[in-house]
Amino acid sequence: MPTLPLSSQPIGVMDSGVGGISVLKHIHALLPHENLLYVADSKYAPYGNKTPAEITARCFAVADFLIAQNVKALIVACNTATAAAIDAMREKYTLPIIGMEPAVKPAAEASKNGVIGVLATVGTLKSAQFAALLESYGRNVKVVTQGCVGLVECIERGELDAPETKALIRQYTLPLLAEGADTIVLGCTHYPFVKDAIREIVGENISLIDTGAAVAKQLKRQLEEKNLLSASNQPANIQFWTNSEADNAEQVIEALWGESAEVEIL
Repeated sequence: MPTLPLSSQPIGVMDSGVGGISVLKHIHALLPHENLLYVADSKYAPYGNKTPAEITARCFAVADFLIAQNVKALIVACNTATAAAIDAMREKYTLPIIGMEPAVKPAAEASKNGVIGVLATVGTLKSAQFAALLESYGRNVKVVTQGCVGLVECIERGELDAPETKALIRQYTLPLLAEGADTIVLGCTHYPFVKDAIREIVGENISLIDTGAAVAKQLKRQLEEKNLLSASNQPANIQFWTNSEADNAEQVIEALWGESAEVEIL
């Protein structure tokens, strides 16, 4: 069987769960002819309460699976996983690997009053990578951080509008507003899915910053540099895998993706 040229091979996107679908949407919008494979490691979500070694082991397991599907690039669409594992992944694998980081720099640039809030998992906020971001870009602004325990789990269950979800969002955003934040970073790829609920609580005057679009642009740049952009003009094939044990896992993925989806259980 002839092997496909490298540029025709798919792109792998991985996350601790379904949050990275927010990044997948940005990638698909920017690169509509690229075939995409998405793995939701939902059985082990959230990563935020695991040790760096546990997270790295999960990232290796998922990356090995995607590499076995002949992906040409890997997106680690999870801030916590990026912080814990991306260096080890880049040492282990030779293909391009692009991670996430909370958008402290664009938030600092967007803020008018110099106070930015960061909503993230506890794992992201405790990471050395986040400390380095604050050191680099947070010097001339006041950065108020908020670990959002329980919010990922609500989104994993597809409960975007549920009273419990809104109560958590209120609990986590009001302290940021009380500190005067005029810009809030959505520092976890799950959080864009509750952007409307966040907006309802914080009002129209607060800037909400999501990093998905920046990651899609970085992916496109890397593919161009390495001559790996797909030459196809056919609609892309998007394939999802999940190891979620929830009965409604497929419905949650379809709801977040916004259309019917091909979902296989890992």
